[in-house]
Amino acid sequence: MNLKALTEQRAEKQTEMETLLNTVKTEERAFTEDENELFKKLESEIGLINETISAITKGRELTEEPTPEQKEEEKKEEDEMKENEERALQEEKAFENYIRGVVLEERADVNLTKGDNGAVIPVTIAKKIIKQVYDICPILEKSTKYNIKGKLEIPYYSETADAKVNMAYATEFKSLESNVGKFASIELTGYLAGALAKISKSLVNNSDFNIVNEVINIMSESIALFVENELLNGTDGKVTGLDKGVKLIVTAESANVITADEIIKTKRKVKQKFQKNAVWLMSPETLTSISLLKDANDRYLLQDDITSDFGYTLLGKPVYETDNMKDIGAGNTAIFYGDLSGLATKFTEELEMEVLREKYADQHAIGVVAWMEFDAKVEDAQKISKLVCPGTAE
Repeated sequence: MNLKALTEQRAEKQTEMETLLNTVKTEERAFTEDENELFKKLESEIGLINETISAITKGRELTEEPTPEQKEEEKKEEDEMKENEERALQEEKAFENYIRGVVLEERADVNLTKGDNGAVIPVTIAKKIIKQVYDICPILEKSTKYNIKGKLEIPYYSETADAKVNMAYATEFKSLESNVGKFASIELTGYLAGALAKISKSLVNNSDFNIVNEVINIMSESIALFVENELLNGTDGKVTGLDKGVKLIVTAESANVITADEIIKTKRKVKQKFQKNAVWLMSPETLTSISLLKDANDRYLLQDDITSDFGYTLLGKPVYETDNMKDIGAGNTAIFYGDLSGLATKFTEELEMEVLREKYADQHAIGVVAWMEFDAKVEDAQKISKLVCPGTAE
């Protein structure tokens, strides 16, 4: 049966239903038992016809021959995908040969580009390293990322108690009183940082060893470890990071002990509207201390949760432990809590990589250096809080 016949059937049944309705309206009465059954039957049949029409339409979309233009576009996309895959393989092979010192005939379309300082920049390798850095470092992954060169000014709206937009009751012919928050901005620049990996020449000379994956793994771990530390703790005169940028602070009563009440206060420092994507950040030792705490009903605050991003939840929020966080101690920030999108990171996705074949010859090794520029500052101070231990850090 074709669509035209089905459509005509549907129209006939709809007419029958309208006739029934008009009859009872005119006579100002309810359906009889037979009329009610007929109305339900017509309604069911129309529903089945609609489903059949929908199935036929979808079937035609799946089986109809594409137009010449569609075929050409599909072939173009397929060819482009194959070309990108082939280029990626060629680029990886070129990088591998470069590390191993294998001299091959150069091809202009896959020849590795030289950086300003003579470094080698294989785009495919750089992208894989950056992706793995994001995978290893959830703090970076959850931050608000800006991948641009040069300086970046990020405006943000700041409200205080005496400068806040409020709605209030009004009286005719009387002017409204207006308070306006202030627009401020943070500036992200770019601080140069380098990572060095030394690869054994024995491994380099082993043709069965995947030297490219080894470089990607070593570089990713080195970069992620360094970046995470800077995002958390910062360095004077360089990256600010969370510790120097978070303004919502709870100070513990003891330099060596954290209580359940202080953890609750740290969570409640962040407004409800920013709670949805909030997480906890702490060191393994701090996590161990927290795991012993109980609430007023003698229930542990920390819970195992296989559905959580990191395997634990504290007061219903995921807990991420990292060695880059400081332990509980005088003057230390022991815990961060909040939505990490409040942290702005400018992370240039162009790594300059240089292979040092001679410098570590006396160590029977080859050096691989990666250079990058990045910066990080708190962009929205309302989203993140921290728990600080009293005293002076040693």
